[in-house]
Amino acid sequence: QVQLVESGGGLVQAGGSLRLSCAASGIISSISRMAWYRQAPGKQRELVASITFGGSTNYVDSVKGRFIISRDNAKNTVYLTMNSLKPEDTAVYYCSAVLATLLDTRSRDYWGQGTQVTVSS
Repeated sequence: QVQLVESGGGLVQAGGSLRLSCAASGIISSISRMAWYRQAPGKQRELVASITFGGSTNYVDSVKGRFIISRDNAKNTVYLTMNSLKPEDTAVYYCSAVLATLLDTRSRDYWGQGTQVTVSS
């Protein structure tokens, strides 16, 4: 089985910073794309940032210049460094990994349980 475990969420004042981590564990053979999504109350889940195995990144316009996605392939871990946080960044943040396991070579999308980020004004 595969697990994605997020950590690093919490309460922060506007203008502050947080760093989220997401570690994938289990019988993993390869991970291609890793990403962070978020879902605010009453809104649809949106893609915040993604990163390929080679390090190519993509960001939603609202976080460009403030958030940085990175990954440690040796640790199967993806990070999201969030700077200059705004109240509108408040949401549950989910990590996602497209990966193959030792039992199934087809790449599938796996999700973490989510971590709450609350930014106070």
